[in-house]
Amino acid sequence: MSHKGFQTRLKSSDNTYKELFKRHSNNPILTSKDWPYAANTVFNPAVTLYNDKVLLLARVEDRRGFSHLTKAISEDGVSNWQIDPSPTLEPDPEHYPEEAWGIEDPRITWIEELGKWAITYTAYSHGGPLVALALTKDFVTFERLGPIMPPEDKDAALFPRRFDGKWVLIHRPIPAFKGAGAHIWVSSSNDLKYWGDHQILINARQGGWWDANKVGLSPQPLETPEGWLILYHGVRQTVAGAIYRLGLALLDLENPFKVLRRSDEWVFGPSEPYEREGDVDDVVFPCGWILDKESGIVRMYYGGADTCIALATANLSDLLEYIKRCPQPKENEQLSTAD
Repeated sequence: MSHKGFQTRLKSSDNTYKELFKRHSNNPILTSKDWPYAANTVFNPAVTLYNDKVLLLARVEDRRGFSHLTKAISEDGVSNWQIDPSPTLEPDPEHYPEEAWGIEDPRITWIEELGKWAITYTAYSHGGPLVALALTKDFVTFERLGPIMPPEDKDAALFPRRFDGKWVLIHRPIPAFKGAGAHIWVSSSNDLKYWGDHQILINARQGGWWDANKVGLSPQPLETPEGWLILYHGVRQTVAGAIYRLGLALLDLENPFKVLRRSDEWVFGPSEPYEREGDVDDVVFPCGWILDKESGIVRMYYGGADTCIALATANLSDLLEYIKRCPQPKENEQLSTAD
């Protein structure tokens, strides 16, 4: 598999630098031109392995401006995509009014205990965006559990197993009052429906940081021997608009409420034309990644400029080496205030 390089680097003891993520040479791998029905854009896909194939659940925005989810399956995760001829999971505003303006940005987690995949997604309506949950065994039929967080909330994913008997969810609420930062939160539940124990997991920093004022989870948490690897986005506001970039964090393996490490620098950001220009400029937004355990390669699927789907890869060992050299969060780290 050939790749194009990116400026993300890993510092080593001899003061040389090593790239972390590499863009695929075929990027973008999917656009609306590949879709079997009319669509404005396709982007921000969740990803999982299904029957030993790569399954994307892509956000598809129609020409009204409303979004739904459609699956695409590939043997190699790059080409020859088998795309459903019609939407896989559509909004159902008659039974779920919170979906009246569409459903967006899914994340997929395989739940061994349930024998099902859990899909967290953003439901959007006049009440604002909120986190909803659906379960499936086959990505054909879906069991909706409905809203699990009140608005405004999004960027959610489940951990694949319980901790001390409770399910754990990462999500990103938006404060109702101006001046409070948009931080990544974590909550727990006994039944996947009612959630409590809410606390901030990763705070948005202040000032000139690349992740000041607003952060959010990107793909689902990735379990590694060193802990849960987290890829998150930070939004920096500039005079030319917002820039979405990605950073890493590491959570304790048995206590995902505890952050062990967090990168100071961003590790992936928009630089290619398909990331810099589109319906929303300067955005890289992954909603899923998968690990090939045999090779140790992580495949990150992401939306470019809210317009297309692209792929970048990294070695898990490089990501872990990098994050383990990052700072430990300060216990009394000051929370940010938004502009």
